[in-house]
Amino acid sequence: MKNMFLKYFKSSIRFGLSLLLLGGCQENTATKEVFQGVPDKLGIERFNNITLEASLKPFKQKNKKYYREVAYTMYSQWSALLKHSDTISIMLWTADGSEILDYKGNMEQPLEWAKYIGNPNTKHEVGSGPKNLSIHERAYVYREDAPDFMYGDLKEIIGVLKEVGKELTHRPIRIGATFDPGPEFAKSPFKYEKHPEIVQGNAMGEKTFVNSYSVLKADAISYAGYPDGIPDNTPFGSFFGRQSQHFLIDLGFDYLWLSNGFGFGMEPWSSTGTIFTGKGFETDKLSDTKKKIIDFWSLFREECPDFRIETRGTNIATGIDLAKDGVDLRSIYHGDFNLLPPPNSPWAALDGDFGLELMGYMTRIADIPDNRYLFRYYTHDPWWLNSPWLDRYGREPHDIYLPMSISRIDENAVVALPTHLNFLTIDDSLGDMPDKVPNEVIPHILTARQDSPTEPGPLVWVYPFDEYHDWANQQQDRVSEMYYGDWLIRQAINSGLPLNTVISTKNILLAIKKKPSLFNESVLFSIVPDAGSEIESFWIDYIRNGGKVVFYGPARQASPQFLELVNLKNTTSIEGEFKIERKYTQDNLENAYPNIIRHTGLFSGGGVESRVADKSDTSTKILAKYHQGNEIREVMWTRNHPDWVGGKLAYVRGTNSSNYTGGRLLTPDNPQEYFIGPKMLRDVLTEFGVSYKIQKSDPQTKDPKMTIVRSDNGFFFSGYNPNTTVVQKFRFQQGAPLMLGYDTKLDKGHSTYSFPPSWHRECRIFVDQSEGTLSCSEETTEELGIKRRLMVTGLENATIRVYPPTGLETEEIHFYNNARYPWREGSIEFEKMQDSMGTYYLVKNITGQLVVSWE
Repeated sequence: MKNMFLKYFKSSIRFGLSLLLLGGCQENTATKEVFQGVPDKLGIERFNNITLEASLKPFKQKNKKYYREVAYTMYSQWSALLKHSDTISIMLWTADGSEILDYKGNMEQPLEWAKYIGNPNTKHEVGSGPKNLSIHERAYVYREDAPDFMYGDLKEIIGVLKEVGKELTHRPIRIGATFDPGPEFAKSPFKYEKHPEIVQGNAMGEKTFVNSYSVLKADAISYAGYPDGIPDNTPFGSFFGRQSQHFLIDLGFDYLWLSNGFGFGMEPWSSTGTIFTGKGFETDKLSDTKKKIIDFWSLFREECPDFRIETRGTNIATGIDLAKDGVDLRSIYHGDFNLLPPPNSPWAALDGDFGLELMGYMTRIADIPDNRYLFRYYTHDPWWLNSPWLDRYGREPHDIYLPMSISRIDENAVVALPTHLNFLTIDDSLGDMPDKVPNEVIPHILTARQDSPTEPGPLVWVYPFDEYHDWANQQQDRVSEMYYGDWLIRQAINSGLPLNTVISTKNILLAIKKKPSLFNESVLFSIVPDAGSEIESFWIDYIRNGGKVVFYGPARQASPQFLELVNLKNTTSIEGEFKIERKYTQDNLENAYPNIIRHTGLFSGGGVESRVADKSDTSTKILAKYHQGNEIREVMWTRNHPDWVGGKLAYVRGTNSSNYTGGRLLTPDNPQEYFIGPKMLRDVLTEFGVSYKIQKSDPQTKDPKMTIVRSDNGFFFSGYNPNTTVVQKFRFQQGAPLMLGYDTKLDKGHSTYSFPPSWHRECRIFVDQSEGTLSCSEETTEELGIKRRLMVTGLENATIRVYPPTGLETEEIHFYNNARYPWREGSIEFEKMQDSMGTYYLVKNITGQLVVSWE
């Protein structure tokens, strides 16, 4: 043990010195970190804060010397990453939050802590019952000699973590407490025996989750904040707030994390809730439910006014949560409650539903209280005997590169990245902290951060954050539209739509004024605007002046002016099964997609009523129709009037090909039986010069998920390939993208690739060529002053566009055709271009090999 201590001490001293050399310490307060928001000396934009989440399980021996050894391990394992942060936090999963509820203000009080594997709050006692019971039915203590802690021990651990952290990192150290509404982590007599009246949510079975706006019955027991007991009808928000204030101050915590949707509605994991039953929307409950949720936050803040709150949020999305559970995120964000918005959901680790994770994440960050938001990554699970990096992800980094490719654009036209980074958790269910996990995860995190967006992506979601909240206040008959809108985008991303940039409707109106060219290289996605709204006027003007937009959803509230722009008219609404007629070809399947689609009004914002108003209009191109008996509905078309100086729009009515069949989430339609409607949002991209095709065996084969980042004038593609037999084909307006380090066989001008389960590739070269086998590779520079050299082979009379980093002067870039070291011959002429495809360098009629280098 002594040798181990010395090893960590020496490595940690080196770590501390290296951090000191990399930049000075910036002090902070307990509730607000210092944020630089600029690249550090290694070219990576610094994080405001990095949080290492941990249980108490690594503290296997109850003495201060051992606590210090554990703390040294925590900080030293993650040192290569922590040096890129201004503040470092340790978030302690002490128990399930009942340690706050039970706290009496006595450091000698025994501490019930999360020393279990499995659920300790079932009808089976810990360690008892038949062996065939799962760990969800019966828990075990994680080791026979698990220590018995008191509150004073926890205070000592917190002190050690702060002391060692400052000593090693020279950074401000914050320690966070946690509260979870469910039964997962520790025994909770408070929730399930003394006060079952507060347990109303059904996330893990009937009445298993605490409801934030519940009311407590009388209780004569003495608590830190209620020494004379709890009065009858005490709002849970008041009790929890007062207990938190005492607990956080007395133990030395700096902030509080609210887990698993607590404070954000009754059913944080479900597609149904207080308002949506699965069969309909009980909108008469909406106003009262919204008020109860906001009252919780207000009551909590009356008792615990200053400690910063960080939140997990639900596993769903803003519009869905508002429609089904009355979660008024706008009022929570802008209620001066001093909190951070919820991060991405960790559920993609469990179910591969990246559409839900990415869509939900974007809806939460479209409009936020300030510039701070966080990305959270699931490394270990300290309760359920799994370590996602090692098993659920299989050491594949798709849940790093995909969500870290997401960015928001603020009102100042600034592309804003996550300021906070959390790891759930750095210890596993046995209390171990294997070096393998940080050693393997950190390089991917740093690469993803270095390749993060610096400008809008090719596709941008203009999220109706304010519209959805306004509808919930004034047009409650439209809640089904907001519910549908989020689910549609979820399924579109799962069908391959590469959408990873978001801006709110409020912010786009301001951002465009500050930077009119902001979206010149992007296609925007938006709901149909309301008649007479400011955003409607903006869209009409934007498209007529060259903008490119895809509108989706019902158009019942559109104005005559907007309907004329789109060439749309509304007629009788119909739903049910339709024969789909598609006037385009896209994916290549051995067994074709079905030509039947099911449109259920409850889940698709009402029935289908869209028609093309003037079919003789030569600027309108109809792409898809629904047929039901003698009825026809056009559901997808484009329009590009010659007077629009290159502007173009598409309308996709959108069918949410999902239904509620029980369980937590909506169930997608069987792709063998029905065409999946949200796929049309990817299909329509071809009309905007972005052709992304998938070659697979049959409709049931899962589609790849993909994002595209524009960073430092390059294109960075990231993907998750649930089925590695799938072939992906790409052709953009610029030509076929050549992924660095890959070979490709061109197919009708498309580059084709068979990717592994997860992939992340840079692309700076596009080729316009019909057939042939090409490769793009990194070459040695071997020339003083040259920073980088790329080579393309297999060219035949090709047109090539190259996107070098920003800031280069023309004389700093060099092109060679069929030349080699030492690059004295073969130099060729090129053109610098700046148009709707961005800033790039163009060469034409190239055969053989092309080498491009820059200084």
